[in-house]
Amino acid sequence: MAKKQTSSLQRNGKGRKQKKRKSVFNRYATYIWVGIIIVAVAYIGLFYYFFVSPYSFRWKAIYGEPEYPEGYNVRGIDISHYQNNIKWEKLRNASLNNDPVRFIIIKATEGKDLYDDDFNDNFFQAQQNDFIRGAYHFFVPGVDAEAQAKFYLHQVHLVPGDLPPVLDIEKIGKLTKAQLQKDVKKWLDIVEKKYGVKPILYTSYKFKKDYLDSPVFNEYPYWIAHYYINKLEYKGDWVMWQHTDCGKVDGIKGFVDCNIFNGTVKDLEAFTLKEKEELVPEQGI
Repeated sequence: MAKKQTSSLQRNGKGRKQKKRKSVFNRYATYIWVGIIIVAVAYIGLFYYFFVSPYSFRWKAIYGEPEYPEGYNVRGIDISHYQNNIKWEKLRNASLNNDPVRFIIIKATEGKDLYDDDFNDNFFQAQQNDFIRGAYHFFVPGVDAEAQAKFYLHQVHLVPGDLPPVLDIEKIGKLTKAQLQKDVKKWLDIVEKKYGVKPILYTSYKFKKDYLDSPVFNEYPYWIAHYYINKLEYKGDWVMWQHTDCGKVDGIKGFVDCNIFNGTVKDLEAFTLKEKEELVPEQGI
């Protein structure tokens, strides 16, 4: 039987239909790819705007060496039991941004009964390795302020050459703003009476503005935490700036909080406790 021949007209018709379908498919594929690219660019832009740009110091710290604000050369760190197994012989000669580590502030107490496990050793080693040292109390809102102050004074014995006592206040808990301010002031008054100097107030830039905005707190030396910025935005007087929690320093494995003292080395030494400020612990404290 003879095979049926396909006419040229039929072949051309099928070819045009195939080309048309292919053309429509290519057009839609192009639209799809353009849409994907637009969405991807928008996503990258939004991700950078909200998560990278405001915290560029943190990203740089994670993926490389952290940057340190310029214009300052008196640098220090703060530590607690989280920085365990410190190699003090390396830390002794460590530097931050090519400046030596001058001071170390150490967590001592929290609330009315929590004592940092490594405080004694850290406090002793800091002095033995010629650092200017300090000790801070983490304030727990809702816990009796007097009990917290007495617990700190019982556990911490600052001597001439140490930094003034430090109160770390970061949370309001279930207290009202007025209650928090009253309790914080009570802690400060008790500790000031013991040492004869105003304690250092550690808090974040935002917490200071929101909860410690009463003029009564402006007379205290401030240690402001404000991360991932090139210049501290706090407009009041400050003695120290905690500029990152992603610092790296020889002798400590992992990240560490890094700080700047607002002044010279002589200013830092002058800021420490003097002989007349060392008082005999009160009975019962």
